[in-house]
Amino acid sequence: MTARTRITGLGAALSLGAGLALGATAPAAAHGNGPDAGHDQPPAVQLRVASYNIAAGRDADGTFDIASTAEAIETIEADVVALQEVDVHWGERSLDLDLAEELAVALGMHVAFAPIYSNDPVDDGGPRAEFGVAVLSDYPIVDFTNHEITRLSTQDEDPVPAPGPGFAEVTIQARAARVHVYSTHLDYRGDPTVREMQVDDTLEILAEDDPGATQILMGDFNATPDAAELAPLWQELTDAWTVAGEGDGFTFPATAPDRRIDYVAVSDHVSVQGAFVPDHGPAATSSDHRPTVVDLAVPRGRRH
Repeated sequence: MTARTRITGLGAALSLGAGLALGATAPAAAHGNGPDAGHDQPPAVQLRVASYNIAAGRDADGTFDIASTAEAIETIEADVVALQEVDVHWGERSLDLDLAEELAVALGMHVAFAPIYSNDPVDDGGPRAEFGVAVLSDYPIVDFTNHEITRLSTQDEDPVPAPGPGFAEVTIQARAARVHVYSTHLDYRGDPTVREMQVDDTLEILAEDDPGATQILMGDFNATPDAAELAPLWQELTDAWTVAGEGDGFTFPATAPDRRIDYVAVSDHVSVQGAFVPDHGPAATSSDHRPTVVDLAVPRGRRH
């Protein structure tokens, strides 16, 4: 398996060899969760972010409709969107399309795609069949890494936990703010062992950033907030929903959500101003998940 990354802005693609590596609602009243909250600081940059498992472009009924996915993202009006279950020439279920590219072009956004799986082409000279996570951004993507975390492959007959790619880190320049954004998809199995390993790996990767870096971790964690395997995350990051979420925040299954498994988590110095899960329109029906949407204020001048 050979991992590949792609960054696209307005339809132009760039490969990074060794780097691998939008119905919106009004935000709630501002809540500070970092030590800068309430102090006299330069004006923060307002940033709306979202985590969205797009189910390979299939709607809540399992019908492939990437145009509906694009409409869902457009209606939530997010500046940055972390995507999970993104097909890139994966096969018939998504018409062999490059969904990362399709969404970037349709929305006029930059994109970075991080494959979890990258299989040989079906036909000689054809594109690789890939599946992974991505980040869409209205702001320029100035750096990108496809990190490895522990995975239990769905492509092997007898898998064992092993390092695998598909944990995306992008650095975006949001006006005067430099922000590290991560998109992840944790293991889905009932046994939490692999998720425990993945959380440990995630925290190690986040710790590699310079002190004071602005970090936003988003993804489908496949576990509810009280899950023991997620507890170490909440010691280092703030679960944005607990600060300013409206309602229960349930995101899955989309048709009648009964659990919160899609997250936005932020580092210190990031102020959470509001959070919601769409309850109507295409963002509530265009996948088997609903997106988690969060309004943030991020500090200027952190260039780590």
